[in-house]
Amino acid sequence: MKTEFVPYYAVIFSSIQTDQLEGYSEMAEKMELLAKNQPGFIALESARSGLGITVSYWKTLADISNWKKHSEHMIAQELGRFNWYDWYHVRICKVEREYTFQN
Repeated sequence: MKTEFVPYYAVIFSSIQTDQLEGYSEMAEKMELLAKNQPGFIALESARSGLGITVSYWKTLADISNWKKHSEHMIAQELGRFNWYDWYHVRICKVEREYTFQN
């Protein structure tokens, strides 16, 4: 029996890093673990090759807002702006349909 698809949200974080990455890996790992324990978190995907792209998936816009305002996440955001990123762009999208191919 197929279950009904329930729309959810994606936060797409695209970035270009600086050369000053001291502490970045540890903070990224900490934020991933913290995000995974937040209400409404669904999943996370990430890739980096010059341009980095991280997509996190959430049940509601309120869940995303709560994550953005989480005190530890706010510290990481500030460190990112001042130390680790030359540029970033955030997009928040509603996922209304999905499908998968697997060979």
